[in-house]
Amino acid sequence: MRRIARLLALSGGLALAVGAGVAAWSAFGPRELALEDGSLERLGDYGGVPDFALIERSGRRVTLADLLGTVWIANFIYTQCTETCPVQSLQIRRLQDDFAGVRDLRFVSITVDPERDTPAVLRQYAERYQAGPGHWLFLTGPKQAIYALAKDGFKLSVVDASAQGQRSGVGFALAPSPAFASHGSTGLIVHSSRFVLVDRQARIRAYHLATDEESMARLRANLRRLLAEPARREGWTT
Repeated sequence: MRRIARLLALSGGLALAVGAGVAAWSAFGPRELALEDGSLERLGDYGGVPDFALIERSGRRVTLADLLGTVWIANFIYTQCTETCPVQSLQIRRLQDDFAGVRDLRFVSITVDPERDTPAVLRQYAERYQAGPGHWLFLTGPKQAIYALAKDGFKLSVVDASAQGQRSGVGFALAPSPAFASHGSTGLIVHSSRFVLVDRQARIRAYHLATDEESMARLRANLRRLLAEPARREGWTT
C-alpha cells in the first residue's frame, strides 16, 4: 500500500509539473516563440519603440528622443544575473570594440531588477565590461515602466516570479528555453536574451539571440547596413 501511495504521489507531482509547463507555455511561449522564426533576423519593420524616460548610470535622464538619429541595440539584463546576462554584456563589449569610433551607434542595456540596480550599481557593472560612457548606456527606473517597455514596446518576455509567487522553476524549464534566461537575486527573474536592433527612426528592425554566434554574425551584417543608411530627419545630430 505504501508503494502504491508513493506512485500516486509521484504521478500527481508529474501532472502538476506538466500543468505548470503548459501554463508557462501559454503565458509566455507565444510572444517569444514568434522570435524563433529566423525571418525576424532579417531586416524588416517590427514596430516603433514607444517613448520612455529612464535613468542612466551617470544619473542623467534618458528618453527616446535622446536616441533618435542613432542606430542602437537594446537588451535586458541585471547585475546579479549569472547565466545569459554576462554573455549578453560580453557580446556588447565585443560589438563596442568592433565598431569603435562609430559616432552614431549606441548600446542600451536596461535592468530588469531596478530595486537593486541603482545607477551606482550599474556604474560598477559597466566598469567591469569597460563600457564607453555615452555610447553604452545602462538604464534603470520604475519597475512597472521597465517591464511595460520590455513587453509592450520591444515584445520581449520578462517575469519577476518572486512577485507572483512562482518560485518553482519547473514550468519555465518546460517553456521554449532559447528565449529565456532564469536566475534570481531575491527571486526568479525570467527574461529574454534577445538583442533588439533599432534604427535612427526608433523602428525595430531585427531580433538576434545573444547566445548564438551565427545570430550575432547576422546582427553585425544588419548593423553595418543600418549604419550605412542616411538619417532621414533634419536636426538630428550624431
